[in-house]
Amino acid sequence: MSGQINRREFLELTAGGALCFAGAGLFAGRARAAGTKLISPGCRRSKVKVARLYMGTKTGLWPKPKLNFQEEIAFYGRQFAKLSGELADVDFTVDSLVTSAADVQQIKGKLQDVDGILVIHFSMGTGPVLQEILSVGKPTAVFAIPYSGHEWSSWGVLQKQPAGAKMECFLTSDYSQLAVAIRPFRAIHHLREAKILNVTARSFQDYAEQMKTKFGTQMKQIDLDTVVRAFNAVSDEDAKAETERWIKGADAVIEPPRQEIYKSCRLALAFENMMAEEDATVLTVDCYGTMWSKTIKLPAYPCVGFCRLNDLGLGGICESDLRSAMTHIVLQGLTGKPGFISDPTVDESNGSIILAHCMSSRKMEGPDGPLAPYKLRTVHEREEGVTPQSEMRKGQKVTQAILIGTDLMLYFTGEIIDAPVGVQFDRGCRTKITVKVDGDVTTLWKNWSNGLHRQTVYGNVTKELGQFCRYTGIKMVDEAAQA
Repeated sequence: MSGQINRREFLELTAGGALCFAGAGLFAGRARAAGTKLISPGCRRSKVKVARLYMGTKTGLWPKPKLNFQEEIAFYGRQFAKLSGELADVDFTVDSLVTSAADVQQIKGKLQDVDGILVIHFSMGTGPVLQEILSVGKPTAVFAIPYSGHEWSSWGVLQKQPAGAKMECFLTSDYSQLAVAIRPFRAIHHLREAKILNVTARSFQDYAEQMKTKFGTQMKQIDLDTVVRAFNAVSDEDAKAETERWIKGADAVIEPPRQEIYKSCRLALAFENMMAEEDATVLTVDCYGTMWSKTIKLPAYPCVGFCRLNDLGLGGICESDLRSAMTHIVLQGLTGKPGFISDPTVDESNGSIILAHCMSSRKMEGPDGPLAPYKLRTVHEREEGVTPQSEMRKGQKVTQAILIGTDLMLYFTGEIIDAPVGVQFDRGCRTKITVKVDGDVTTLWKNWSNGLHRQTVYGNVTKELGQFCRYTGIKMVDEAAQA
């Protein structure tokens, strides 16, 4: 972590007008964590709505003159059945064979309500059909196996035209890409369904309105009294049980006393209750600003609570960082995995960037993934409180990104080559990963802008991220790419 002045400068990038909600009736009589009900990691409210359109013409000679469309649809039905686990949160609200532009016109009203359109290309002669689909203006993924026709030869040109601005193409015989094609639709859906709680006395109305207008995301301000009421509503029994789980699961408890762990665990349960009460999916706290001063303090450090929310498939974001919260929703929608916020430092000697923070996630593979080894430590800069020091996996490819405003996504990729967790290594924040940068690390730091924080997610997801950015009109910039 860096000094407080830099933090405040960073946070002020997202400051705006005023929002304030006291929530006077919240948590009355509530004692235990409410339980997390998710349709998919990061989403509570509804399934992703996708139109599945099978596109062919009766006169097309490729792949063969007498192609049986019903047999083709049945074949794809079997492929989708194999992908049912990954598509459990998807409703194909429109499921149609379209053989002409007129067929598309008949269902246009239904297409207005979907998150995206998946077009499966059957045969030649479909240019007018596709043009009519694209005229709906929805994100559209076209899936075409070899021998489905020659239309692909015009799609690159079409993408450069206004009509094809929201079209992506999958030219492949890998049917698992049918599920990959839907991932950006999921991220778009999650943003629209998301509600972010921001525990702060700072104003952020301008930013909240921008996100609501562009993505549909809701943001609500929460005051300290609401947090304290939620904390007090958690029973001693539940807080002690949660404390035992964290202590027993840890490889070691290094600095924090048991009572401090108890307070952090009680606050963690309070966070979940707050999220359930508000039907929210992400929570962030101004923990280095208006919620932690000489006169105003949270009942405990929030780091355990943030980590726990991430482990559950929700979102816990430190320092009222709304940009990281938005990026978290995008990456979680694309991957089902949480992000790791970090403050970086650079090592040009081995082409790496070291990503460090005292708030981490123990389930970087997602809520159904394995629990990473962790130690319970104090917050490094303050030498107090409690935070999990998580051990991430060496050799893991990662993508780091941050959404700037409504139209810019900065990113880079790399591979974790070290994850120091030893007590003897006492520099920087508790959880650290050294990432060998794909591209040039010198170019990366010289291009660095817009504050310290980024979100890091397991996997190279630049393809899916690029599709999401194309669909939403966002410019995507690789910070490590040489000009």
